[in-house]
Amino acid sequence: MTGEIFRDAWGIPHLRADGASELARVQGRVTALDRAWQLEVERHRSQGTSASFLGAEALPWDRFVRRARLDDTARRCFAELEGRDPETAAWVRAYVDGVNEGLAEGARRTPEFARTGLVPGRWEPWTPLGVWLGVHILFAGFPAKLWREQVVRHLGADAVGLFATDGPGTSGSNGWLVSGERTVTGHAIIAGDPHRFIEEPGVYQQIHLSCPEFDVVGLAVPGIPGIAHFGHTGTVAWAITNAMADYQDLYREQLRRTGAGVEALGPDGVWRRAVRHIEVVEGAGGEPGGVEGIETEGGPGIIGGPEGVESGVA
Repeated sequence: MTGEIFRDAWGIPHLRADGASELARVQGRVTALDRAWQLEVERHRSQGTSASFLGAEALPWDRFVRRARLDDTARRCFAELEGRDPETAAWVRAYVDGVNEGLAEGARRTPEFARTGLVPGRWEPWTPLGVWLGVHILFAGFPAKLWREQVVRHLGADAVGLFATDGPGTSGSNGWLVSGERTVTGHAIIAGDPHRFIEEPGVYQQIHLSCPEFDVVGLAVPGIPGIAHFGHTGTVAWAITNAMADYQDLYREQLRRTGAGVEALGPDGVWRRAVRHIEVVEGAGGEPGGVEGIETEGGPGIIGGPEGVESGVA
């Protein structure tokens, strides 16, 4: 099987291969060549190791990711994927193989590596899943729930509506589909609003992927194989919008330390052992620090601890 890379006048990569897996490998490689710094930053962010080269400002994120067990979740999800859908797991592995093939060359082209002293690492089969989780975790509902709790605590329940950003009266998301009957060209128009911040480099990557199974142009997320959010095949198109979906539950846990570890009070009034782990978080130019992670039946703890209130998200 072979793969080809062609770049148009704007530098946008057009990739062609004999099959989907080989195409994923070529996509991983070209992404590593073009976005090596972005890929490595996102890998470290998903692992909770970004402060080791970005400095102390990244420590809060690393602590949060370690407590939320992002990388561990990605590992477990990939293991489940291999068991349930080995073909898709092999497709993800092929993308990772391509990233690992191109990272060294991509890093040589990217001055940020020399300035920070960062040496590109090796991607694992589950790394794309971790990157996906890291890119999207703050798009979920738990930050707004924590914010509302703070507003109630300090200003009272009546003040929530003044500050809410996740309710129908104060937020919105746009997804449009206009039929050809309403357009000048006679062709349908689809548009979506991903609610992304302006970043450099951007969270999306223009790319063209072609193999016997499909031929698609769109916006990929660097670090993730395929084209998930925006794309078209010439006859079919798709787009997304961020509709502030509530797909996480947030719990207030009551915890206590014992001689054997940490226990959580269950809804039935029974104290049960919680899973506890200690990890070391390194910061550039500073002493390594420890972070305590606690996981109950409600999920991993994200704020607080046995000495106070622990909030867990599932």
